[in-house]
Amino acid sequence: MNKGELIDAIAAKADCTKKDADTVLTALLDTILDTVAEGEKVTLVGFGTFEVRDRSAREGRNPSTGATIQIPATKVPAFSAGKLFKEKVAPPALEEQAPAAKSKGKSK
Repeated sequence: MNKGELIDAIAAKADCTKKDADTVLTALLDTILDTVAEGEKVTLVGFGTFEVRDRSAREGRNPSTGATIQIPATKVPAFSAGKLFKEKVAPPALEEQAPAAKSKGKSK
């Protein structure tokens, strides 16, 4: 689904115009981007958390020459899905019920 299709779906679900849906979606995304860029978390309960994570410096290899290079530490954006989102994508398997305990009494 691309942004245009998402706007269409939002407009249909919220019973509003596509222009209004586009305005709200754009404002939401801009706010999340600005907040995370400032180093703060954005948590939408049930959906997930957007945050900045630190990636430490590490050693890598130039694929064309095989030479070792140092990759500097950096900050990267990250998203962690919330519980409801995870359950919607991959519902938990139903636990198998234990079979009824067999009676140890004598049969007649």
